[in-house]
Amino acid sequence: MTNLKAFLASPRWVGLLVALFAFAVYMKTLAPSVTFIDSGELATVACTLGIAHPTGYPIFTLLGWAFSRLPIAGEEIVRLNIMAAVFCAAGVFVFLQLMHLLLTIAAKSTGGSSALVASTGASLLLAFSETYWSQATSVEVYSLHVLFLSLVLFCFIRACFNNEIERGNVEENQLLSETSWWMLFAFTLGLSFTNHMTTILLAPGLLYLYFAAQGGGKESWQRILRMGVPFVVGLSVYLYLPIRGAKGALLNWGNPVTLERFLWHLSGKQFRVWIFSSTEAAGRQLKYFVSSLPHEFAYIGLVLASVGVIALLHMNRKLAIGVLLMFISCVFYSINYDIHDIDSYFLLAYVCIALWSGIALFRIHTWVQGLMLVQRRVVGVLIIVVSLAPMGLHYKLNDESSDYLVEDYTRNMFASVKPNALVISYQWDYWVSSAYYYQIVKGYRRDVAVVDKELLRRSWYLLQLERRYPSLIKQSRTEVDAFDKELYKFEHDIPYNPGIIQSRYVEMITSLIAKNIGLRPVYVTPEIEPEFTGGYQRVPEGLAFRLVSDTSFHGIDLQHYSIRPFERRGRLQDMVKNLYLSSLDARATYYYRHGLPEESHATAKVAGEVADKLGNVSAASE
Repeated sequence: MTNLKAFLASPRWVGLLVALFAFAVYMKTLAPSVTFIDSGELATVACTLGIAHPTGYPIFTLLGWAFSRLPIAGEEIVRLNIMAAVFCAAGVFVFLQLMHLLLTIAAKSTGGSSALVASTGASLLLAFSETYWSQATSVEVYSLHVLFLSLVLFCFIRACFNNEIERGNVEENQLLSETSWWMLFAFTLGLSFTNHMTTILLAPGLLYLYFAAQGGGKESWQRILRMGVPFVVGLSVYLYLPIRGAKGALLNWGNPVTLERFLWHLSGKQFRVWIFSSTEAAGRQLKYFVSSLPHEFAYIGLVLASVGVIALLHMNRKLAIGVLLMFISCVFYSINYDIHDIDSYFLLAYVCIALWSGIALFRIHTWVQGLMLVQRRVVGVLIIVVSLAPMGLHYKLNDESSDYLVEDYTRNMFASVKPNALVISYQWDYWVSSAYYYQIVKGYRRDVAVVDKELLRRSWYLLQLERRYPSLIKQSRTEVDAFDKELYKFEHDIPYNPGIIQSRYVEMITSLIAKNIGLRPVYVTPEIEPEFTGGYQRVPEGLAFRLVSDTSFHGIDLQHYSIRPFERRGRLQDMVKNLYLSSLDARATYYYRHGLPEESHATAKVAGEVADKLGNVSAASE
């Protein structure tokens, strides 16, 4: 009985149970295949030890490579999706330890059952908040990021408040000395930077807490210098980028083999245009954050956090200000990043909200300590039940278990083009990224040359295309070199003429089409602008348009798409569903324009069948 009580009173064992429960739910809702945006690219990088888009994510890549070779699941992408579930579940475990530690410091005691109940409740609120949960169902760098956030914070708080911990006898068994905790914090911080540079958003809160708790004397500054060594050791994982780039990685984004390109990659130079772009963008992103926040934690979390932020100010002003600074820095940076899918950038803010919620739950449970034991236990159970509210609200939203939209779209796109085709596209989010995985990792339709129209604006991509499709670049060498010469000025901040760069860019793409159209089938996807295909007829073949040099009718097979239904609505989901329907509409129009009403009617009938399979969709636009 004593052992059972000790088990129930241990945050480590309770954390393990909560993490396992979260992991089981994550596995139940796990995506069975490639998903949207960077999923295919990151899976390819992990499986082949490649280099991902800035900032490269080397520790994620190395861990992903190890996971992709585990004897679990039947396919690499599923193993990597499981990795995301493991990282997020581990993050839940560490967060519970962090929450318990913060409560015991703020309350200046061991916290007892109240701290454990509150930590459990806060961990469940975070684990099943909409965005956190979404990172656990498919491969992405943010699953590892949320683990690092809690781990860095735990090590820091454990080191920074060591004296308070010892005076309060918070932990009977000291695993590490204060110095060791500082060194572990520095090393973990360095590693966290090698996964995601937004780790820097912890800085305002941690710097404040450090000097507020440790003072600004000589010893504090000397400790910072000593921590530099383990920090650099952790950060040294970034050396993977130039080393692997020099070895000729199959997917070598940015080609960071020189110091200049290495620094470009680390600083995310190509994405700076979207950071602090305008006050209008910031206002729009802030409005989105505020409007989505109540739903993020099933409303109850936001109510608790509102109480918790005030309660923490009364309990421990230093911790309160530190957490508030982290929240503000995260929100301020994220609203100034003008991208569609911004939710994952708010993860640190969501961690802070979960911490505040834990404080409120702690207060609630301590208020009932005067009640009978049975009544206190009932309140404890109610707290846990209420904390599970996000799971009920978000289950359908985060259930990816039947999501084959991207895989089906990718396979249907490849089925739309003839052998040895050249396809020029700008469909990164739902095809080009996924095509990397299927072609490079799975060896599917390697005969097709897939060219991303927008990545052609980057010099590293021209090098990668030359390695993958040497004849493609060779045939248009003059135009490629002419564009590359102007591109060099842009990339190196040398005065340039935007009009000349654009004209060279168009000339290069039109050359790729003109010099291949007599040698192989050439296709473009619907979003490619007419300026690149002038002089050619667009013949709708499946999900792509084949370019031909004449205006006569070209017969096409009435392709039936293989689609597994997925009811989820959303910007990207609706976009894919509408692409299916618009492709059939284009085909029906093509038949009708060439005087073939029966074929047009048959295509319209197929469109109706596809619409029924896809479910209701709305007009989507980028």
